[in-house]
Amino acid sequence: MTAATHSTLFPRVPDTADAVLDGLDPEQREVATALHGPVCVLAGAGTGKTRAITHRIAYGVRAGILQPSSVLAVTFTARAAGEMRGRLRQLGAVGVQARTFHSAALRQLQYFWPKAVGGSLPRLVDRKIPLVADAAAAYGIRLDRGELRDVTAEIEWSKVTRTVPADYAAAAAKAGREAPRDPFEIAQLYATYENLKRERAVIDFEDVLLLTVGILQDRHDIADQVRSQYQHFVVDEYQDVSPLQQRLLELWLGDRDSLCVVGDASQTIYSFTGATPDHLLDFRVRHPGATVVKLVRDYRSTPQVVHLANGLLAQARGRAADHRLELVSQRAAGPEPAYAEYADEPAEAEGAARRIRDLIGSGVPASEIAVLFRTNAQSENYEQALADVGVPYQLRGAERFFDRPEVRKAGTALRAAARFGGNDVRLDDTVDLPSQVRDVLSGEGWTSEPPAGSGAVRERWESLAALVHLAQDFAAVRPEATLADLVAELDERAGAQHAPTVQGVTLASLHSAKGLEWDVVFLVGVSEGMMPITYAKTDEQIEEERRLLYVGVTRAREHLCVSWSLSRSPGGRPTRVPSRFLDGLRPGSTATVTRGGPAASGGIERGLTGTGTGTGTVGGVPRRTRRTPARCRVCGRALSEAGEMKLMRCEDCPSEMDEGLYERLRDWRAVQAERSGQPDFCVFTDRTLMAIAEAVPESAAELARIPGVISRKLNRYGTEVLAICAGQDPDGDGLEA
Repeated sequence: MTAATHSTLFPRVPDTADAVLDGLDPEQREVATALHGPVCVLAGAGTGKTRAITHRIAYGVRAGILQPSSVLAVTFTARAAGEMRGRLRQLGAVGVQARTFHSAALRQLQYFWPKAVGGSLPRLVDRKIPLVADAAAAYGIRLDRGELRDVTAEIEWSKVTRTVPADYAAAAAKAGREAPRDPFEIAQLYATYENLKRERAVIDFEDVLLLTVGILQDRHDIADQVRSQYQHFVVDEYQDVSPLQQRLLELWLGDRDSLCVVGDASQTIYSFTGATPDHLLDFRVRHPGATVVKLVRDYRSTPQVVHLANGLLAQARGRAADHRLELVSQRAAGPEPAYAEYADEPAEAEGAARRIRDLIGSGVPASEIAVLFRTNAQSENYEQALADVGVPYQLRGAERFFDRPEVRKAGTALRAAARFGGNDVRLDDTVDLPSQVRDVLSGEGWTSEPPAGSGAVRERWESLAALVHLAQDFAAVRPEATLADLVAELDERAGAQHAPTVQGVTLASLHSAKGLEWDVVFLVGVSEGMMPITYAKTDEQIEEERRLLYVGVTRAREHLCVSWSLSRSPGGRPTRVPSRFLDGLRPGSTATVTRGGPAASGGIERGLTGTGTGTGTVGGVPRRTRRTPARCRVCGRALSEAGEMKLMRCEDCPSEMDEGLYERLRDWRAVQAERSGQPDFCVFTDRTLMAIAEAVPESAAELARIPGVISRKLNRYGTEVLAICAGQDPDGDGLEA
């Protein structure tokens, strides 16, 4: 190991207290030296808040002002607590406790339970769902897996907001929550759940905080003992504190004011779990003499990324927006954020995958690239697109699409229907494939209209809806396909996604990306209905969606690519529009845009390789072009069916197809499919080959204009297809993209 490597892995402990302050900027130094009285640190994304508060603790310890064992630093994840402990050790502040709220409370509960209650602490259950299921059974109803998760989430929210069962319905209505079942029914389930826990002598995760609060409130001698142990408190991510955690913190503190809190109201994205920025924003009301320090020097992101982040918040409304921080980048200039518009979701995923492949080829580590989306159901297109171009990936915070229980169960149902559906009149040849799939999946919970709310039931519906959409797309390119063909396609897709994921590109929801950062970030699906999500109705919910996008933008260090698609599937109507949050920020947009109408623009793509749809530039500035409907090249009628749009003519209009060329293309396709181990349609569909045989393209540009010839396939097969069209034998295996 070299001296430089050793220095990086094992940094030298500062010799003195003053040396702890070396390298801090003026505001961070102000935080580190503010050791008396209440302190509130308003820290924007990437401003070094963890550095500031760990140096504050270390400086106090090294200067002899703070005793290490008297300091308790609390945060929200075990990972963050571990990082804090590691930094404190490197700074010579050994013995400081850095824990999550629950970890700190559990230690106290275990220690004081025999004295406060007697006997041993009841067993802590790892999972609530089995207990909730038993409570439902005792109440006389049966909940499926998604409903169990949603009801469990409502019980958790009730407990962290200190809401008892009798008050649940009123509290949920006041908070604007969309209950997954009748609120009075949930209240009864909640009460039954609590009774079952008492009967079985078990406690849950939230009980750890509730019981600790109860003991500290009722036993002043125990509260005094805790306060004599911990005399100085630091709370990270204070904007995420729930009412229950705030009450516990107040009991730890007592009548003292040796408290330092750190947070950013603009990063409050977990209100559905009970988190509220009110405690952060009201800190100076509760502590009038508090020292307030703002950290706005952004060391993470380039000025271009920071400019977009600031622009998002500049349009925000509400209390959190009134306290927003204007970030100032400390990095050298980088590339402008790239904006890409695509015809449909698969094209958007393929565009991101191509760009990612090129970035990796240029030397960017795959682990420094992330694709962030609003819902986990969006991951399937990106899993498939990355697998298609041979890029490894890892899915963070969710199961892979084809590993999700509802998708596996749906696959089993479809497989059974394909095998035994011959005796079922609903699955005969007179019913189209999408209708068959909808019929089968309706038994698994799919409905024509999505369920209300944003919980597990909605997530499960989104997964099943993705399968319904896939069936529609599959049938559009293979009208003759059977249910068995679709099952084979699903199996192939699932198999392709089991590649090793070590050091891969990160696929993650925006919520699970909080606290992380990458060199390159792709924000995908940034359109109305997804960002903000369609079930965000109130002003407060809309503003939280804006903050969620802000969190996504500030994950990027250097490269940021923002994209959206005009329709869900190939050939679909281009009715989507970019998110309102981008109005006035993306090129060619203004701050006031009418919502709800179809997209009037073509596609733009700036700063990316490849192209969107209908692009154009004037003087280097993207030119927006109006999308016109596809028309039959024979009779001129407007086309709406995907198959007709691929052929650019009506089904019953005369064809000018070169039959011999079509057969040669089919023979060539069979060879390619055998070589790659894929079905024929994965090379080109029958309709695409028909369109090629009708157009007989003479150049790559002409070939690229044929629907179905995406750039990846053009790069791989274009040379051979053009050779066949020219009456030549294809030479070689084609050009790999």
